[in-house]
Amino acid sequence: MSLPRTATTFPPPVMEARRWLEGVTFPSDRPLVNVSQAAPVEPPHPDLRRAIAQAALNDDSAHLYGPVLGLPALRAELAARTSRIYGGTVASGNVCITSGCNQAFAAAIATLCAEEDEVIVPTPWYFNHKMWLDMAGVQAVPLKTGSDMLPTPDAAEALITPGTRALVLVTPNNPTGAEYPAALLDAFFDVAQRHGIALIVDETYRDFHADTGAPHALFQRPDWDETLIHLYSFSKAYRLTGHRIGGLLTSPARLAEAEKFLDTVAICPAQLGQHGALWGMQHLDQWLAGERDEILHRRAAISSGFPALAEKGWEILGLGGYFAYLRHPFAQSSADLAPLLVRAAGILCLPGTMFYPQGDSDGPRELRIAFANLDTAGIGDLFARLAALDLPRS
Repeated sequence: MSLPRTATTFPPPVMEARRWLEGVTFPSDRPLVNVSQAAPVEPPHPDLRRAIAQAALNDDSAHLYGPVLGLPALRAELAARTSRIYGGTVASGNVCITSGCNQAFAAAIATLCAEEDEVIVPTPWYFNHKMWLDMAGVQAVPLKTGSDMLPTPDAAEALITPGTRALVLVTPNNPTGAEYPAALLDAFFDVAQRHGIALIVDETYRDFHADTGAPHALFQRPDWDETLIHLYSFSKAYRLTGHRIGGLLTSPARLAEAEKFLDTVAICPAQLGQHGALWGMQHLDQWLAGERDEILHRRAAISSGFPALAEKGWEILGLGGYFAYLRHPFAQSSADLAPLLVRAAGILCLPGTMFYPQGDSDGPRELRIAFANLDTAGIGDLFARLAALDLPRS
């Protein structure tokens, strides 16, 4: 008897980690340090909230079904912004709006794959990508990354088979924070184009990239939309996580296929969130630049403060976006260490085992730290708690 699709994958990791908090109390002088989820906890800019409220009060259409592919004005705005950032040519017909970036990925896979097809995904991977591939009956083919947490195009090309439908890259990466160089993305595009498969690039954390220039030149490629499928999220940039607004950029022909999927799953993205995202793109560039500066300041605090942990045997494997990806020095697996940290240090983080295939030897040594909601003092407190751990060493 075959399994139902949901039984083919693992429970949601963030929800599993939250269950480690059950029955644990944290003293007032050592509150919980929650670095488990890469999402802003503060509400959107007050003026953006007012824009959403005004839409709710004054725009009757905001409460009705909207276009399946999203509000035309938002699609046009995202197309124009993408063209401007990357120096390429993106039309509104290349853009659809989705109910979060996870749905954009799911829609892309639905247009690409049948059951038993293959998609190549670097490890450590974003677990929600793996979960969706499992539930879609698609084989996630792990692609090992190097010590710099970057995959190599040659290694990816060696994994391509007649069943391969796509390569998936996330930059800045979740979970490692690694920022993929433009030349590396170019090389992956060449591999995908040469083999007639898609290159899916998820840039959820693009707005917090350390470089000031364009992250890559893929949108400048002739006929880019025949190979590139680009994913974007408004959640992190504009603090709209609860509104579930993402973007999928590809060819009009593929969007026509994606529309079938989107119409049957959600019918349309949430209207009020779309109004908020549109207002944010039109009015909050300076504010967003400040948000980016703050994230980069916290990243710098991690770099400057890490030597104290390095003396204790810790290593930093990746840093960028919202993430610091660490190798711990202890004998036990991160799968056991992460729940222990809740009780022993008041820290909630995710173990590397959640980002690898079962049995992989790297995950047990690694932890993901999502630092976006820690200020400099909070980062110092986190490091002090980790440095004070007295556990058996490997």
